[in-house]
Amino acid sequence: MPKIAVAGKGGVGKTTFSAVLAYVLAAAGQTVYAIDADSSPTLGQALGFPQELQDQVVPIIEMKDLVQERTGAVPGDSGSYFRLNPRVDDIPARFAVEYRGIRLLEMGVVRGAGTGCVCPENTMVKALVTHLLLREKETVLLDMVAGLEHLGRGTAAAVDAMYIVVEPGQRSIGVAEDIARMAKELNIPSVWVVANKVRAEEDLDFIRKHIGDVPLAGWLPRDDRVVEADQLSAAVYDASSDLAERVKAIAKVSGLISEGD
Repeated sequence: MPKIAVAGKGGVGKTTFSAVLAYVLAAAGQTVYAIDADSSPTLGQALGFPQELQDQVVPIIEMKDLVQERTGAVPGDSGSYFRLNPRVDDIPARFAVEYRGIRLLEMGVVRGAGTGCVCPENTMVKALVTHLLLREKETVLLDMVAGLEHLGRGTAAAVDAMYIVVEPGQRSIGVAEDIARMAKELNIPSVWVVANKVRAEEDLDFIRKHIGDVPLAGWLPRDDRVVEADQLSAAVYDASSDLAERVKAIAKVSGLISEGD
């Protein structure tokens, strides 16, 4: 089964889309490994994971002993050499937190000024996406950091498909154009645009006009129930059946699930 990345400008709804897509895939019988690679990890909240489970997630970037063991990097030594292909096959089973068929992992962020390069940690995430061998009915879903950072590192280079979430605005479109260009340079096989926060046909026309030759997989309306779910730390998937059906249609259009699912 595929490895999927979700990208876009900050605030366009990447995490909302990722969370709903994760449940759509789980409802279709797939085991989903959801990797929160955003610098402000909120995927667990959008998935509705109970707080006690969210608290159990240890970000990969904080697994200093594991990172050193697998990469050979010496913590704090920015000039040290490290292995570029560390072993990662056991990480999901050991460190993922599971809820409703979804297994959550977090990349984590550098905390504090001058804390140094996180290249070995980034290498672990890249290796996890690249070398994790999936069995039938397993999917990796990577909720990427806003903008271009993970594309620049090549973290997303091993994915089979990428969704670029956009909203009807020039800044969002500009970032989407850069992401699409870099995705092409990384030879990502399948790249789709998902239009979000659409208020009227004019918004959809604006997005269609500016996305170039990247196919539009579907669109999602501006939905107050997304805000309500966020306030309650509830699963967005449960809050809006309309949103769930629209994301399901997007998954069918892009070949992630079949018509019978």
